[in-house]
Amino acid sequence: MSSRPLALNFSEANSSEIFAQRLPLSNDKPLPQVLAAVVTHLHQLIKELRPTPADWRNVIAFLTDVGHVSDERRQEWVLLSDLIGASALVEEINSRRPRGATPNTVRGPFFRADAPELPSGSNISLDGIGERLEVFGFVRDLDGHPIAGAEVITWQANAEGFYENQQPDLQPEFNLRGIFRTDEEGAFRYRTVKPSGYRVPDDGPVGKLLRQAGYPLCRPAHLHFIVKAPGFETITTHVYDAGDPHLGEDAIFGVKEALVREFKPLEGKGAPAWRLDFTFVMARARQGADT
Repeated sequence: MSSRPLALNFSEANSSEIFAQRLPLSNDKPLPQVLAAVVTHLHQLIKELRPTPADWRNVIAFLTDVGHVSDERRQEWVLLSDLIGASALVEEINSRRPRGATPNTVRGPFFRADAPELPSGSNISLDGIGERLEVFGFVRDLDGHPIAGAEVITWQANAEGFYENQQPDLQPEFNLRGIFRTDEEGAFRYRTVKPSGYRVPDDGPVGKLLRQAGYPLCRPAHLHFIVKAPGFETITTHVYDAGDPHLGEDAIFGVKEALVREFKPLEGKGAPAWRLDFTFVMARARQGADT
């Protein structure tokens, strides 16, 4: 039993202190300290904003709606984290890399872990709708040496700004998704279609809330990548179209100058076609860090 005297009178002045008294803050487990800190900040916010009981019920209803919308195809909680900058901030804190290494960005809510592995040169556009884009990628270390056998996972929106798992009845399964391996020169290539920028989905509770608040919900055109290799830090990132007009207002704070590239037109190909070249630079894994 604790020898601390129990505070019985919960009040605005001591609310977070009373909560913390009930936690074993002296043990070596971090959860009690984390929980106490979260509740302290939450209580302080409530004291600053002074919501009515009806206001607070609306907050709970919003969080309930977010949970109801989330499933194996759509992760509204991830979308909420992304749009308020929480995901980007966690990445910034945990993925500081040496100068020259490719920076991380957030993974986003439309990733699928079960994409198929494909041979180099494959076409990941299974419906062929859109302007052709040829992607030529390289994976190197900080000294410029190629990294052979690196796993490169890619996914993207289509030419209308929709991901395959947003439109399961309109797009083929695994459309615009694939996994590739680099060759001995650290190279990989594939064919796809030029992605479109898009508005973040606002048909769910998160989008509706931020739209009502006047928050810009634009995402500039981009391709997603996860690059993995033994002994190196995993890269989770985007490559952005330099010609997109919304680079300065990316809704999830992912645009960095090092990730912006020109999609160059391919001449003499008949229908509009484009080429993208990008080199991913991997940093060696730090001891004890995730790779």
